[in-house]
Amino acid sequence: MVQFSLWDILTFLLGAMRWTVALSLIAFVGGGLVGMALLLLRFAQLRGVGMVVSWYVQVFQGTPLLMQLFLVYFGLALMGMDTSPLVSAAICLTLYASAYLTEIWRGCVNSVPRGQWEASASLALDFAQQMRHVILPQAVRVAIAPTVGFMVQIIKGTALASVIGFVELTKAGQMISNATYQPFLAYTFVGLLYFALCYPLSRWSQRLETRRLA
Repeated sequence: MVQFSLWDILTFLLGAMRWTVALSLIAFVGGGLVGMALLLLRFAQLRGVGMVVSWYVQVFQGTPLLMQLFLVYFGLALMGMDTSPLVSAAICLTLYASAYLTEIWRGCVNSVPRGQWEASASLALDFAQQMRHVILPQAVRVAIAPTVGFMVQIIKGTALASVIGFVELTKAGQMISNATYQPFLAYTFVGLLYFALCYPLSRWSQRLETRRLA
């Protein structure tokens, strides 16, 4: 058994936590951009497009994230593309996040009173102008709290990237556990670090929701 001090373990885990944060940011930013594009397509009233977006959302919401990771990782290999764990995890989590964010934001847009659509249409605004100047500014205020809350799910979802070899916080905890034969200690540190990442976001989301309802 290799002897590591508590400081050695914590330092190693903090180094891995940087990759958890980085992957979470990639997934959130990429998922947000794709999700916004899908949201606009869903409300653009283009023939058949709304149904395609709806099926896209249903596929990612109705299948386990772990399976999605395997399909992306091995699917890229079949196509002769880069199969590095980081690239595969980033692509998968981006698609996963985009599906959920699209649905979250769709509900926020639907919360805008129908009269706002009718009033903006009476001003001869086209769809892009309606969304930009009337609908989205109102929907954004509703969307902030659930969007921040979903960031917690993304952070926790990055733990599954360990199964394809990406060394983030969970994988680092597994490596420490295997090296020290102290799984309780290793995963206690891992759990505390996840809590340190997720709890402030959860509290922020709750505060935003309370402020919106006040």
